[in-house]
Amino acid sequence: MSLTTEKKAGIFANFGGKETNTGSIEGQIALLTERISQISAHLQQNKKDFSTHRGLMQLVGKRRRLLNYLQKHNLQGYRELIEKLGLRK
Repeated sequence: MSLTTEKKAGIFANFGGKETNTGSIEGQIALLTERISQISAHLQQNKKDFSTHRGLMQLVGKRRRLLNYLQKHNLQGYRELIEKLGLRK
């Protein structure tokens, strides 16, 4: 269920510029989006797993805060990332 090192490196390579650029906002948002989708799939199978649901809500809040930061500081990058990740339909 967790992300492998190779998959994380691929996400940062696609969204953060380089594999080693783990501090980029775009890469962090993409990584959180991947984790959120995995946890959402888990919760569809395990509806009464409330502790995981709480963790999911924390990840969604963290991603929302990072998206707000990106929107304030780099509006064009924000729009491109939203389009690329398929968020905000």
